[in-house]
Amino acid sequence: MTTPEGTGRAATGPVRLRDAFDDPDVKRRYVGRLFTTIAGRYDLITRLLSFGLDRRWKRRLMALAAPRPDDRVLDLACGTGDLAALAAAAGARVVGLDLTERMIALARRRPDADPGTAWVVGDMTALPVSGEGFDLVTTGYGLRNVPDLPRALAEIHRVLRPGGRLLSLDFNRPESAVVRAVYLGYLTVVGSGLGLILHGDADTYRYIPASIRRYPGAAGVVRLMTDAGFVEARARPVLGGLMTVHVARRGPASD
Repeated sequence: MTTPEGTGRAATGPVRLRDAFDDPDVKRRYVGRLFTTIAGRYDLITRLLSFGLDRRWKRRLMALAAPRPDDRVLDLACGTGDLAALAAAAGARVVGLDLTERMIALARRRPDADPGTAWVVGDMTALPVSGEGFDLVTTGYGLRNVPDLPRALAEIHRVLRPGGRLLSLDFNRPESAVVRAVYLGYLTVVGSGLGLILHGDADTYRYIPASIRRYPGAAGVVRLMTDAGFVEARARPVLGGLMTVHVARRGPASD
C-alpha cells in the first residue's frame, strides 16, 4: 500500500523524533520506519514497559469484546498478532492489519497464529476494506500512533456494522500534571536506556512519551469517538489510569 510522503525536510531523509509530529504525513513515515526497526523486539519492549502486564491487559480487552464464533473481527495496528490470536481462538474470523510488513511477517509466523486469519499491510486512516463489514474492531496501542486520529476513527466507524463495537488499549495521558510528569519521566528514562542497549539510539523508545504528550488522553479520545458518530463511548482505567481501555459502539443504521 502506498502512503503519501512528507514534504520539505522530511521528504529528503529520515525523519527525526523532534520532527515526527510536524504533520500527519511526516508522522506516518516516522511510525512506519520506527516499527519496522523495532519489530523483532516489540514483544520484549511491551512486556518491559508494562511491568509484564501487557498480555493480561489484552486478555481483559478481549473479555470485554467477547467475540462470538463467526464474528468478523478487524484488529488494527496488530503488531505481532496478540489480539488477533485471542480473537481467532474464540472462533472469530479475523483480519489483522498493520502499517509495517515486518510486523505482519512476524504475526504470520507466531506459533498460535490461526491459519484462517487474513493479514494485511495497510493504513488505519484509509482502511482497504469495505464498509459495514465487521462486528468488532480491536487495537492495542494503535490510536495513539495514527497520524490523524479523527480520520482513523471515522474509518473505523465506516467499516463497523451497525451495533458493532470498537475496543482500544493504549497508554493514557494522565490529567494530573504531577502524575503525568512522573509517568512520562519514567518512560523517557527507561525508554532511553532500552533504545541505547537494543538499537544504539536513545530516541528509539523516546517516541512513546513524546506521543503521549500529544495524545488527547482518555476523556479526549471519548470526545473524538463521539464526534466520529460512536455511541456509548467510555474509558475504562487500567493500572490506576496510566493505561486505558476504550469501548465504543456504532449506533444503528438510523443514527
